Amino acid sequence: MTTATVHLGQAVEHGWDAIVVGAGPAGALAARELARQGTRVLLVDRATFPRWKVCGCCLNRQALATLQGVGLGGLAGRWGAVPLKAVRLAARARRVLLPLPGGAALSRERLDSALVEAAVQAGAAFLPGTWAALGSVTGEGRQVILRQGGQQVEATARVVLAANGLGGGLLTGLRARAPKGSRIGAGAVAATAPPFYTPGIIFMACGTGGYAGLVRLEDGRLDVAAALDPELVRQAGGPGRAVESILAEANLPPVPGLAGLAWRGTPALTRQLPRPAAERLFVLGDAAGYIEPFTGEGIAWALASAVSLAPLAACACRGWSAALADEWARLHRRQLGRRQRLCRAVTAALRHPSLVRLAVGVLAWMPALAQPLIRRLNLIPPGTAQQ
Repeated sequence: MTTATVHLGQAVEHGWDAIVVGAGPAGALAARELARQGTRVLLVDRATFPRWKVCGCCLNRQALATLQGVGLGGLAGRWGAVPLKAVRLAARARRVLLPLPGGAALSRERLDSALVEAAVQAGAAFLPGTWAALGSVTGEGRQVILRQGGQQVEATARVVLAANGLGGGLLTGLRARAPKGSRIGAGAVAATAPPFYTPGIIFMACGTGGYAGLVRLEDGRLDVAAALDPELVRQAGGPGRAVESILAEANLPPVPGLAGLAWRGTPALTRQLPRPAAERLFVLGDAAGYIEPFTGEGIAWALASAVSLAPLAACACRGWSAALADEWARLHRRQLGRRQRLCRAVTAALRHPSLVRLAVGVLAWMPALAQPLIRRLNLIPPGTAQQ
């Protein structure tokens, strides 16, 4: 278990350079990179660790390259990540197996805990089980309201990093906009599953009203993550039933007890924040905007944004300038905009079942046609440091 290194009272007593809210991949890696530069960092999360999150649990090659670039290249392997070699697309009775080299599957329980431990080892303080809200700007800092149970305090930092995900409640006045028709996310983990779902392969079932990805984790469990039309969930009577219908439509083997698993959902997956910065505040990871991801893109975006933001945030800790907020908005748009446009195009195509069936049929006949897309999805993100 990843435990706290400070208590609530100490969070007030310390003078922090940075408070990072959200200990997922973006927040934990940003906290580590800031701590490595000698910055006094407090990493806060409302959950206790390890904890599970709705996620496909796939690290693609660009995500692993980002970790390699900051000296964490062995992290996934040490925690037992399953190497990925292919993705199997299924739509109705059509299937195709496409090579997807260089990635890995690792549960969020282990990935997030490993990144938090790396941040703590670099010198960051960690405060889990703590609700956070953004406070006012005061003098040379910004307040963050921290609450545990019935106790509430106000901590101050020179700069705040908001990395608290899709549904985080930290931001006020900077609400992300979700376009009409956005799908919601849903996920669960099955302790057992048919042997058809072999390790090392991502199974993508495409159907009317959504799609679902299934992958074996390091402990043999089957992670199931889906993007679903809210209407399908309503008609099916829940996300589990909706995913069952998608698997059946894609002609993939059913997972026994799928509907009865402990399903969790997300807000609308596709959303955009008008601006990922404000006075003494930077927003990164899913909280800064999100497009339905494909084969590990979500985690890759989060890690890349953390590495890119860290130098700017360190400068902000030494002396705030509005130009730093402008620079982050520009850098974030340049770094992720093109890749998110690609995923937007892919997910738009997935909304047309007849088009998907046609594409799967063509790829089954000529799988080499998929290679340009796979290469683009696995590109090392621009601006990533290499060691």
